[in-house]
Amino acid sequence: MLWQGAAVIGATFVLEDAATVGAAMAVQDGRLALPVALIALYLGIVLGDLGLYGLRRLAAAVPWAQRLIPQPRQDRGREWLEHHVFKTVFVARFMPGVRLPTYTACGFLRASLLRFALAAILATLIWTTLLFGISLGVGAVIMAHLSAWRWAGAAGFVLAIVLAGRLVRRVEFAK
Repeated sequence: MLWQGAAVIGATFVLEDAATVGAAMAVQDGRLALPVALIALYLGIVLGDLGLYGLRRLAAAVPWAQRLIPQPRQDRGREWLEHHVFKTVFVARFMPGVRLPTYTACGFLRASLLRFALAAILATLIWTTLLFGISLGVGAVIMAHLSAWRWAGAAGFVLAIVLAGRLVRRVEFAK
């Protein structure tokens, strides 16, 4: 059980949505306990979010990285984030393609780690629980109707989620 949880945590560092769907399918198949799946997903995703923040925070200490953004812009960004970090991080969790730049910018601009972490945890609990619940439902249908082909169905579902996220991002950024 410990190894299963570690595998799910590791999978979240590769592709969070696929890890969530895969964990739900494993629960549906009876190969993974529900509490282990959810706790491992929450831990892996939040650790990944904190890792993005931390890596960029460390990079900000490197002199050449500091020169990438002029100091006055850094100060304005830091001041803005002081008042909006929770909302910014929370919303980024639900928008495809913006987590990496948002979370790393929060680290670079030294946004409040406490507010960043609280927003990341709350957003992860909501988003991951929703996606996991939907995946359990879809997994039940896939298991009932595809039996031997269930993992192909799960891969198709993951692909649909990834493509839907890309489509939403294109539509959103085309505005």
